[in-house]
Amino acid sequence: MQQIPRDKALDSTLALLLDGYLFIPKRCQRYQSDIFQARLLFQPSICMTGQEAAKLFYDTERFERKDANPEPLKKTLLGEGSVQGLDGDAHRRRKQMFMSLMTRESIQQLAALTTEQWHAYSKKWETMDKVVLLYEVREILCRAVCQWTGVPLEEGEVKQRTNELAALFEGGGSAGLRHLRGRIARQQTEKWIEDIIENVRSQALEVAEGSPVHAIAWHRDLNEELLNKRTAAIELINLLRPTVAIGQFVVFSALALHDYPDCQQTLQQGDDKDIERFVQEVRRFYPFFPLIAARVRQDFDWNGYHFPKKTRVFLDLYGTNHDARLWENPNEFQPERFRDWDGSPFNFIPQGGGDYQVGHRCAGEWITIELMKASVKFLTQSIQYDVPEQDLRISLSRIPAIPNSRFVIRNVRRTD
Repeated sequence: MQQIPRDKALDSTLALLLDGYLFIPKRCQRYQSDIFQARLLFQPSICMTGQEAAKLFYDTERFERKDANPEPLKKTLLGEGSVQGLDGDAHRRRKQMFMSLMTRESIQQLAALTTEQWHAYSKKWETMDKVVLLYEVREILCRAVCQWTGVPLEEGEVKQRTNELAALFEGGGSAGLRHLRGRIARQQTEKWIEDIIENVRSQALEVAEGSPVHAIAWHRDLNEELLNKRTAAIELINLLRPTVAIGQFVVFSALALHDYPDCQQTLQQGDDKDIERFVQEVRRFYPFFPLIAARVRQDFDWNGYHFPKKTRVFLDLYGTNHDARLWENPNEFQPERFRDWDGSPFNFIPQGGGDYQVGHRCAGEWITIELMKASVKFLTQSIQYDVPEQDLRISLSRIPAIPNSRFVIRNVRRTD
């Protein structure tokens, strides 16, 4: 057996917080290896990058998700007892519930609701001195996803619920005040959605049969029992929170349109395939989430390395999407690269990889793509705006990353 290169620090958690998205890529380069060991959150861990590592990581015979995600993520981003932490038949049963909601018709309905909100908000923006796009887009997405799922959202609580859902992913990869806000938001959001689950089950709240809130409220586990109200709430939040998080990608799309004006001209005159290639390159090029965790199911050997049972393993998402062995000129923004992309589930993993139906690949990835396409189409074909001088730098030590100014626009004019 080969010895896996080992990071020298007694514990590398602080280095992870400081290096962010570059934590694994920097050390893989340092050790000239796609794999290394480190202590993270005071536990021995293995970190991996690249396509072959992704293929290994999504082998469910070798890895499981039980107890894989660190507690800080469970307390903010994911919730406890969610589908992300299940394995085997329990995971497949829960995942099927989510996949049943991902029909083309249903996703197109959500995209249409999102476009309606874009039009409504753009009317308001015409009267505003400046628009901070990140905060506005989050509200757009929150309104749309609540309407799509069947979650009641009063006008007076839009800002509060948007901010709470945003705090879940803002706090997931951070420490200090942002993380504390995320924990508080987790408690508040779960209470809000638990009440809705209870009202659906008691029929105090009537919702359409087949709607996401109905499907989750009445979903039964392997023992044919309803999910407890907290778990049902957590799974409904797992539709709301990721949709609001798409606001990160929408802002990166606006930044790409600003930084690469040739793309703006192409998309104004192009078709759906042009928009989709642009969206995919935004997802590849810009930072979304840096890594994902699993645990070794049983001892095994791979490529001459030994993986001990129960060891936590992190897969590098950002670095794999920027791997020069997989992507020519990976640090250049080139939407046309997706004209010939092979469709591999292991070389392009902004939201994870593997199989949708039985694996842990994000069930909402199709939603992400369609809502980004709808948003890019609106930004390029339905409004014009000015981008004033501002701080558009992106710190890769901040998780989640976003332009420092949150992308400000001015002088918004509707064109349709």
